[in-house]
Amino acid sequence: MKEFLKKFLPNFVLSFYHFILAFLGALIYGFPSKKLTVIGVTGTKGKSTVVNFIGRILEEAGYRVGWVSSLSFKIGSREWLNPYHMTMPGRFLLQKTLKQMVKEKCHYAILEVTSEGILQHRHRFIDFKIAVFTGLAPEHIERHGSFENYRKAKGKLFKSAKKIHILNLDDENVQYFLKFQAKQKFGFTVQKDQFNFKVPNLNLVKAHNIRSSFRGIDFTIENIPFRLNLLGDFNVSNALAAVSLGLSQGISLEISRRALGKIEKIPGRMEKIEKGQNFTIIVDLAHTPDSFEAVFRTIKCLPHKRVISIFGAAGGLRDKWKRPVLGKIAAKYSDFIILCNEDPYDERPGAILDAIEKGIIEAGFKKENYLKIEDRRAAIRKGLEMAKENDVVLVLGKGTEQTMVIGNRTIPWDDRKVVQEEFENLYKQ
Repeated sequence: MKEFLKKFLPNFVLSFYHFILAFLGALIYGFPSKKLTVIGVTGTKGKSTVVNFIGRILEEAGYRVGWVSSLSFKIGSREWLNPYHMTMPGRFLLQKTLKQMVKEKCHYAILEVTSEGILQHRHRFIDFKIAVFTGLAPEHIERHGSFENYRKAKGKLFKSAKKIHILNLDDENVQYFLKFQAKQKFGFTVQKDQFNFKVPNLNLVKAHNIRSSFRGIDFTIENIPFRLNLLGDFNVSNALAAVSLGLSQGISLEISRRALGKIEKIPGRMEKIEKGQNFTIIVDLAHTPDSFEAVFRTIKCLPHKRVISIFGAAGGLRDKWKRPVLGKIAAKYSDFIILCNEDPYDERPGAILDAIEKGIIEAGFKKENYLKIEDRRAAIRKGLEMAKENDVVLVLGKGTEQTMVIGNRTIPWDDRKVVQEEFENLYKQ
């Protein structure tokens, strides 16, 4: 039915159809967002981590919290991995989840808001009080028609949330989001002391003295020392977004420091798989050029011998432009590359890998230093077989996603579990 509608109905009719569904979902569940303080987090990367960080800070401050992200769902004391192959659920499930948060006496609801969700009016009839902007980079361009349309879709969240805006001042697109009206604005930065724009009454949050290692990241905010037990300097920016949210709600830096220091990992986000091995295994969701750069730069700055990267690219005619770009980035930072399935959908898997390979070849990467193994499990096994002391094995593209779509089959999948299973098969006594 969905495919029929998409194929034969004009866009304005489809848009109205989605709008009506959003209204019906809110109506059936009694417009539950009006009884919550709803926070929307949007951007190209970092959304799930920011949702998690915000939730932990609010809980540390004594509030009851619920959230919906590509990583997980949480309602009060219950938390579980997102079982769906989408970040922002459909209107009825989203409203039902908000209703359950109200029933569980949650004070705050934190929602990861996507451009696709906005196009389909999933954000409608949700009473957003706060909007958080993590940053923007090209993605879903085929779906939106242009980067400007993609950015415009994100902007609709800020148009609807009129109380508090929290913005990444280091992102080149921030001026677009600063133009939307809000009673309070918070801006965070890890890079700048001066800006080529002025915002009246902007509350500035800045990190200083950033130091990274394989054990985590240290930095200061207003001379208060913060510690993240996570990899990736980009997590400082994610932490600043969450700290800014805390400050907007009257939560002290000390409470935020304590909450963030308790987080040992974000599942599927620069997650280290520890099996007693003498090399490092990291699973991460990275699937866009900017997130690839962030992950690879993190590893480059830390002690290691070789980098073995294992990845593919999504099918379904999604962002085909980025496939050779991912290949070039991987070639720039990797010592060995293994290309494999990610979610080919109805595209021929080999054609997707060929497109990535084109970028690898253009980067001048030696043919003997990469392989194409469509079967993702076999590719992971090969990478683990190759790894030696102090190497880093990166498994990129899926993070905690619980399924993989190949043709018309949806199979259970979790990169972290597959890595552990293949490691045990290889190294069992």
